[in-house]
Amino acid sequence: MGEKKIVNALVSGGEASAGPPLGPALGPLGINILQVVNTINEKTKDFPGMKVPVKVEVDGETKQFTVEVGIPPTAALIFKESGINKGSGTAGTDFVGNISMEGIVKISKMKLDVSYAQTIKSSAKEIIGTCLSLGIKVEDKVAKDIYEDVNVGKYDSLFT
Repeated sequence: MGEKKIVNALVSGGEASAGPPLGPALGPLGINILQVVNTINEKTKDFPGMKVPVKVEVDGETKQFTVEVGIPPTAALIFKESGINKGSGTAGTDFVGNISMEGIVKISKMKLDVSYAQTIKSSAKEIIGTCLSLGIKVEDKVAKDIYEDVNVGKYDSLFT
């Protein structure tokens, strides 16, 4: 097995190209850059317009590569899903946005692998907590009320 070369880059989700930063870093390694770019775009298509960390590991001898895609921060995903650019300066009292429970579940599914939560429902509660600290309501309710709804099973059909 040859020496492993690692290339780390920050790319726009679903929009990686053979230009900088990937092309110049991958070119000297002698691999098919288009194949790498297509793999990255496939793996980052769920994060359109967001900066996504990627790690490309290349075996110098066999020219085989693996692509690992990081996940944007929870706050960035919440901002994207709720359509706002910035959280509230006084979270908990002033609210700057609203997000649907479907949006919470979507983010929960993305973050489940890197979360301490073991279920989508538990992960959703973590995301709701982040919404509170950003000054964003969920289903036009504050976190405390949404927690109660989640605990009594109001949204259980979304967690499957």
